[in-house]
Amino acid sequence: MSRVLLIVGGGIAAYKASELVRLLRKEGHEVTPVLTEGGSHFVTPMSLAALAESPVYTSLWDLKDEAEMGHIQLSRAADLVLVCPATADLIARMAGGHANDLATTILLATDKPVVIAPAMNVRMWQHEATQANIATLRQRGVTVIEPDEGPMACGEFGPGRLPEPVEILAQLPFLSSARPEPVERPPLTSGAEQDSASPSSARTASLRGKHILVTAGPTHEPIDPVRVIANRSSGKQGFAIAAAAAQAGARVTLIAGPVSLPTPGGVARIDVETAQQMADAVENALPADVAILVAAVADWKVEAASSKLKKSDGPPALNFTPNPDILAILGQHPDRPRLLIGFAAETHEVVANAEAKLRSKKADWIVANDVSGDVMGGSHNRIHLVTGNGVEDWPEAAKEEVARHLVDRIIQEIA
Repeated sequence: MSRVLLIVGGGIAAYKASELVRLLRKEGHEVTPVLTEGGSHFVTPMSLAALAESPVYTSLWDLKDEAEMGHIQLSRAADLVLVCPATADLIARMAGGHANDLATTILLATDKPVVIAPAMNVRMWQHEATQANIATLRQRGVTVIEPDEGPMACGEFGPGRLPEPVEILAQLPFLSSARPEPVERPPLTSGAEQDSASPSSARTASLRGKHILVTAGPTHEPIDPVRVIANRSSGKQGFAIAAAAAQAGARVTLIAGPVSLPTPGGVARIDVETAQQMADAVENALPADVAILVAAVADWKVEAASSKLKKSDGPPALNFTPNPDILAILGQHPDRPRLLIGFAAETHEVVANAEAKLRSKKADWIVANDVSGDVMGGSHNRIHLVTGNGVEDWPEAAKEEVARHLVDRIIQEIA
């Protein structure tokens, strides 16, 4: 069980804070709400108190609260401080080090991890001042949950929407320092059962201090200036794994092929296009404690034409040469990660092919999945984890849940 200090900023998105409190409590976490003056125009202290089963703090000048639990103690009693929603004004005051109300005083005084979930008008979010403040907070170690893109209450469209509470919950790095003994994780679930399963046990141990290297997405191998050899990898599974590792406290380097997914909070992202660029980026990112090679790297490349190939010239003669085998390179690298994990996307004999890959690439684990359906663009995966000790068959689950379960297994292996 983690203790979350939830600071509710002003803005129409504050109504989602109530549902977030409900989800946190459902998973067994303690929640102490701090309601800003602006937030109190959208949600009431009574509703938050009822959902949190905890007093709601609103004012720095409440003498009773200051006498019994001063703002310093309040800021230190939590495992995690979450600001949701974080308005442009509150973000600016955080970046400026202000302490002119209870929320900013807590944020300045806390020695615990801080996560913010910004929500504001698209132009406010994209303004240079806001982006500079966000960059400042990130440099100070604050985790920023990227806002969603979509229609807004003001009628405009773009990035700045607060993600849904269940999505915010999936990105929270709960601490485990208060829980030295790992708790057994419940089995993976899918569909309606997944809502009742608790993902918080993924954080009963920590990857704090570990460097996790993740590759994700496809690679594009040029044929000419406008055509490429590609595949259907969406990058969703790799990005979910990077997010889960960051939530467990790791320093995460994500090397991404051409995808349009937002960068997970707390993750350092490097964008590449070709297999060679990905191989170079992986080597440059070493050393790492764990490497998880999720990317669907093209096996072959061709010598690209300098100008567009014309249909009238007939079918081109493509001379293929092999691309670097990144997993095999790491398997015998002088800076080989302590735990080397590859992915095997197969359409037949899934486990047998994964077992062969485990041996030939000198990997520690192979995560095998059947991609004969819509998995490479879908939201779920059915995994077979192949290790030197045998095969674990995981039930089909959302890719985010698969990611959290894999991170659990990594923690068990290296903690």
